[in-house]
Amino acid sequence: MTKTNWSRFSSLLLALLVLLSVAAPVAALSVGNADVPEETAVGSQVEATFTLTELYQNPTLEQWQLRGETELRDVTWSLSYVDQTGATVGREEFDGQNFSSSQISASDGTAEVRIRVTGTAPPVESYSYDPEQTFVVASLTQAREGGNTNALDTWEAHHFTSGSDRARNALDDAQAAIDAARENGANPGEAENTFNQAVNAYESENFDLATELANEAQSQAQSAQQSQQTFTLVLYAVAGLVVVALLVGGFLYWRSQQDSHDPLG
Repeated sequence: MTKTNWSRFSSLLLALLVLLSVAAPVAALSVGNADVPEETAVGSQVEATFTLTELYQNPTLEQWQLRGETELRDVTWSLSYVDQTGATVGREEFDGQNFSSSQISASDGTAEVRIRVTGTAPPVESYSYDPEQTFVVASLTQAREGGNTNALDTWEAHHFTSGSDRARNALDDAQAAIDAARENGANPGEAENTFNQAVNAYESENFDLATELANEAQSQAQSAQQSQQTFTLVLYAVAGLVVVALLVGGFLYWRSQQDSHDPLG
């Protein structure tokens, strides 16, 4: 390789290394672990925990504040500041649906922040079947000097009452029956209409009516599927009889032709 070619190759290699260094992912402040319930009954006790790691990366910060919000009631937030050895170097507690922590600083040795929020699940403001109604268990934000913020994540959970849960289960069963009927070639139109009425009743908080209509829709879907299966069996039976008739007729015709050519006849 000549000196000129080597120089060009070196320049290209250097440019490639620069591009790779720019494209390489940088560790960012993230939620290492989150333990959040998927659903809960209204008024029941809820606990969720989170662990924040890579506290001072992307953006590079020496210190910042953590803010949190929740729709839980009777709330307590507990924050533990942990160093790289796993030892706790500080604690904070807050009551209420919102909090702002003290400064989280690298100079204090804090390497992780462990958050625990407890409270009771709130009442449902508006019921929805699909998507299901939810509430915010926790929403965490990084607040930087100068007022800039970085939303970390938001966690939600489905909440319900005994009546709404019973109605939702009935709706789920009805939907499954409708899907099964359609997959088997049936036309569950009547069941779908009844199901839509059940959903409207559910979202109007008339859970007894929603349950009754959902059960009716399930029965209609199952009947449609059974009718389709019966119709299919009848078609198979008729087709089988036609085949048998053709075979018998063909055999009799063949015999008649043989008899007409019998030299002894």
